[in-house]
Amino acid sequence: MKALAPPNIVDLLLDAVCIVKTDSSIVYVSPAFERIFGYAPEEVIGKRMLDMVHPEDLAATLGQAQQVTEGQLQLHFENRYVRKDGQIAHVRWTARWVEDQQVRLAVAHDITERKRTESLQSAIYSISEAAHAAEDLVSLFAHIHQTIGTLLPASNFSVALHDRLDDTVSFPYHVNERHPTPAPRPLDAETLCSHVIRKGQTLLLTPDSLPPATPHMSTAPRPLYWLGVPLHTPAGVMGALVLQGYSEEARYSERDEELLQFISTQVASAIERTQMRKRLLQMAQYDQLTHLPNRQLFLDRLKTALTRAQRDQTLLSLLFVDLDRFKQVNDTLGHAIGDLLLQRVAQRLLECVRASDTVARLGGDEFVLLVESSHAVEHATAVAEKILAAFHKPFDLDGNQVPMWPSIGISIYPNHGSNESLLLSHADAAMYQSKKSGGNQVRIADTTAAPNPAPPEKLPSGAPR
Repeated sequence: MKALAPPNIVDLLLDAVCIVKTDSSIVYVSPAFERIFGYAPEEVIGKRMLDMVHPEDLAATLGQAQQVTEGQLQLHFENRYVRKDGQIAHVRWTARWVEDQQVRLAVAHDITERKRTESLQSAIYSISEAAHAAEDLVSLFAHIHQTIGTLLPASNFSVALHDRLDDTVSFPYHVNERHPTPAPRPLDAETLCSHVIRKGQTLLLTPDSLPPATPHMSTAPRPLYWLGVPLHTPAGVMGALVLQGYSEEARYSERDEELLQFISTQVASAIERTQMRKRLLQMAQYDQLTHLPNRQLFLDRLKTALTRAQRDQTLLSLLFVDLDRFKQVNDTLGHAIGDLLLQRVAQRLLECVRASDTVARLGGDEFVLLVESSHAVEHATAVAEKILAAFHKPFDLDGNQVPMWPSIGISIYPNHGSNESLLLSHADAAMYQSKKSGGNQVRIADTTAAPNPAPPEKLPSGAPR
């Protein structure tokens, strides 16, 4: 029997052995080069190794190559390469200069999987941190977009959320180089995004993999690559993450699909936490019936507004509004109609001020308006007259035409005080005088009067007068 030839040990190595000239042109690569870089040895002989380096790593790689050429040993330099298939390979190098041959001898160890795991762990941690730090969903989505961009091409990224109440899909975050933000659409619409949410399954489309049964894209131009991953929660699918690529540089593979699917679990949890925090903040700072700022939030805004008024030397007005004979509505039509009336009153008051002003409900049938940045007392009285005019029309409450009138009291900084307590007490006293005089009128606080200032936590209770 013929003896077997001993194997070439270099050919059996999982790491790639490379020999290049000073200009980085390749003299020799071992068979493992194809596993790491995607090119067969015969394809790269004579080509420059530097031409495969990731553009962002080229400068550092040139510096390291020069140091090796000058005789320094390289034991742990890491950089990235663009493989033949367009994917990124992470490589750790050991290298030395061979003087008599005038070449660099290097061994490439593939660390792509390690880098992938590290990046994935970092992304999960980053998203978790963002869920605790983000002030709102939009800032959370922007952070998620940035984080996913460290793992995949993400120039075109969208977050779609399913509203279970009206069964629609909206796009609170949408960055796309070709298309504006889509309008909300029914969940049963024949779009790829709705398909992902309805089925609760990932969907990857490439130029060669669009099956006939897949819902068509409703917009043009159509992307070359489309990757959608559902956001699963214990209550069901809350939405989807969508990536789109319009060129071969932004391609997606099954590995990318698996990675985004893994990340999506953390994203869904982050969205749920942010939504819960927003709901809790809403409950703590806003009146649950009218959705106006409550007493505590109003006091915070008043304190901040006073600081601005003192700095800018402008006037600040408080308008206390109390409804006349509100108790009669509750007694004759019931509390449900009374609650509806308070909601309609809140809406009319909002229509009487600027977006920069504040309308708050202190409790019961008492409201207060904070009007900032005015330069004349007449501005406050003009707002009050506008409120009186707005109340001329009866309120339609489930078919009941209910007339309602306000009693309004006004205090003005700095005329009636320089702190929250004095201004609130003067406005409340003026409102009481308006009501005592028959209601449906406006009174400005008497500068000669000196009511005992009530501390903010002991403001009028809001019981009908």
